[in-house]
Amino acid sequence: MKSDIILAGVGGQGILSIAASIGIAALENNLEIKQAEVHGMSQRGGAVQSNMRISSKPIASDLIPKGEADLILSVEPMESLRYLPWLSEKGWLITNIHPFINISDYPDVESLEAVLDNLPHRIVLDADAIAGELGSRKVSNMVILGAATPFIDIPYESFEIGIRNIFGRKGEEIVNLNLEALKMGKEKAELMQN
Repeated sequence: MKSDIILAGVGGQGILSIAASIGIAALENNLEIKQAEVHGMSQRGGAVQSNMRISSKPIASDLIPKGEADLILSVEPMESLRYLPWLSEKGWLITNIHPFINISDYPDVESLEAVLDNLPHRIVLDADAIAGELGSRKVSNMVILGAATPFIDIPYESFEIGIRNIFGRKGEEIVNLNLEALKMGKEKAELMQN
C-alpha cells in the first residue's frame, strides 16, 4: 500500500485537522507516514499545504515529487489548481468548489470550473453547502475528507477513529457533527463516481 496525498487550502479551513485525521487513521492500520507542512500566512488567509505520504513500507522522503501524487484534497478551488503539477496521470483531485476569495484578482468561478471540468479524475463538490445543511460550515473540511476516503486504501472506520481522537475534547456533539460531515462527503463522492 502506498498513497501520496497533497492537502491544500487557506489558513483557517482545517487542513491540519484533515492531516491529523488521516495520520491517526494510518497509524490505526500500522502504516508508515511522513508529513511535511507548509504554513503560509495562515492567520491572514494565506495558503496552507501539506504533503502526506502513507505506505506499508518505510518512506525515504516526506516530499512528494512532481507528477507522483495519488490524491489532491483541497478545501479551496484555486489552491487545488496550484498543485496540479504534482498530480499523477491516474491521480484524483477532490476539491471544494466554494471559493475563499482572499485576493483582489481572484479568478471567476466559471474559469476555475472550466479547468476542473477538463481533469479526467476529479470530485468537485460544494462542501460549504453540504456542511451548511448539517448546521455548520466549519465542517466543510470533513466533507472533503469524506469525499476522499474511497480513494485512500484505509478502512473508513479508521477515519472515524481519527475524528473521534481529534475532536473528542470538544464534546460528543462536535464529534458527531464531524462524523456526519465525513459520511456526507463519502456518499456524495460515491454518487459522483458512478
